[in-house]
Amino acid sequence: MSEYVIDASVVVKWVIDEPGTSQALKLRRHVVSAPDLLVADCANIVWKKLHRGELTAAEASLAIGLLVRADIELVPMRALARRAVDLSILLDHSAYDCLYLALAETAKRPFVTADTRLLRKLEKDRTAARLVRALDLAGFDA
Repeated sequence: MSEYVIDASVVVKWVIDEPGTSQALKLRRHVVSAPDLLVADCANIVWKKLHRGELTAAEASLAIGLLVRADIELVPMRALARRAVDLSILLDHSAYDCLYLALAETAKRPFVTADTRLLRKLEKDRTAARLVRALDLAGFDA
């Protein structure tokens, strides 16, 4: 069993069928962790899907209920904040997303995301790519 840091773009695929769901579900066999920001991040994604008409209110409620009970090690983000800001400056990317990267770096675990925008930024910056080994969910096969 491997250990990974995952973000909300992966976790929501556990309860909402979308491209990458089958790969995301394979991660449930492993030890996964995320900053505790994950809860708010997932709640916001569910709300956005409801707002766009992709989910009904009942589906949104069920989805977030399942997500908050998922077996994910939630790590307090306070200790990650300084490193997240450093990474966000380096990558010119949101500090929210960089909290996940900071955790991956600190925990020495690969980071798995379906966020193609973040992956593109990591691919462009060799320094950041060395700091955190990001795995594209599309190519992930655990």
